[in-house]
Amino acid sequence: MHRLRTLISGKTRAVATFAAGLGALAVLSLGLSASAGPWSFGRDDAAKIVETTRGDFSDAGLRRLTARMDPAAAALAARHDPAARPQPWGLTPGWETLDLRYRPKLEFQTLGALEAQKLNASIPTVRGLLRAVQPFYLPVAAPEYNRALRCLTQAVYYEAALEPTDGQQAVAQVVLNRLRDPNYPNTVCGVVYEGAERVTGCQFSFTCDGSLARAPVTWAWRRSESVARAALNGYVARQVGTATHYHADYVLPYWSPTLGKITQIGAHIFYRWRGAAGESAAFTDRYAGREPNINEALFSRPRVARGKDALVQAGAVEVVSPETGQTRVIATLGGRRQPTKDDIAAINARLREFEESQGLARPRATPPPGVTPMAVTEIGRPPARAEQAAPPEPETPPAK
Repeated sequence: MHRLRTLISGKTRAVATFAAGLGALAVLSLGLSASAGPWSFGRDDAAKIVETTRGDFSDAGLRRLTARMDPAAAALAARHDPAARPQPWGLTPGWETLDLRYRPKLEFQTLGALEAQKLNASIPTVRGLLRAVQPFYLPVAAPEYNRALRCLTQAVYYEAALEPTDGQQAVAQVVLNRLRDPNYPNTVCGVVYEGAERVTGCQFSFTCDGSLARAPVTWAWRRSESVARAALNGYVARQVGTATHYHADYVLPYWSPTLGKITQIGAHIFYRWRGAAGESAAFTDRYAGREPNINEALFSRPRVARGKDALVQAGAVEVVSPETGQTRVIATLGGRRQPTKDDIAAINARLREFEESQGLARPRATPPPGVTPMAVTEIGRPPARAEQAAPPEPETPPAK
């Protein structure tokens, strides 16, 4: 209902405009036409909706409209509402597992990707939270510049390699915003690798889930490096302003409702601190001037939690509260162990055995007659096909 109201509310609209956009009212039309109300739907559906609601598409107006439906028709309309998240009997979401003996938990690990996307879309974007940030110029020469450039390129590549260019620029801006935020380290590599040395708490998941063990694709690395170099030379991603957090839209972190949602670019949603901490004046930290040396070989292996107080289950760390006795997830670990060549060979052998036992035909090497093969184009990929290789060492910036 909220989405419907958004589509058809706003400034005064003519009846003809409503008639042209009758498809947007299909959900209500479905319910009303199934209802045993005093009038039925015909060619003047939109005019009757306007007459019934008196042009008011607030909650009150929509209640006047749905009041003509009997319970069966109302349920039918709600079932086809694309913005609705049905809850049995109108009870509080999560009622079936709600335990009033303890404080509610902000955990969303059980959500599927589609459900997370719906909930993320329901969180309003607050345009008034967008603030300007100052350009950042890295005031160092090699080798400090090379270290910073590599760390920022890694963040852009492993976090947003296939995102649109403005999405990659936004990720780089978040790193630089954190550099200036007193809550985070004041070097590029310090921000990117914060928490990576611990079992849990890495700020960027690629630093602790084993992603660094995979050699990047040359053309995609160079694209990410170009974005990182521009960010270190004063480019500002104005769309995200003072954003210090982001996440993919197919997950819903516990912290997202506590921050101010600024915008979504590609698959990433960007947030800033609420209140004074998110204002431009709060980003007062200065660049430290010395980048830490990063042992990439160490961070190429996924971390595993150890200790009698931690329980490793399916990649999550759980602890039991001594006060309440509850078991709760406190952090998400890195990714799974990287398969070896022997692991992959064994998996493929089992797949072949299964296909043979089921009589499944092997895939055709060439398409059958009448089928036109289509090439897959990756976002940002140059026309010429590039071979996969380790990224080249960044060049020393020209002397100013």
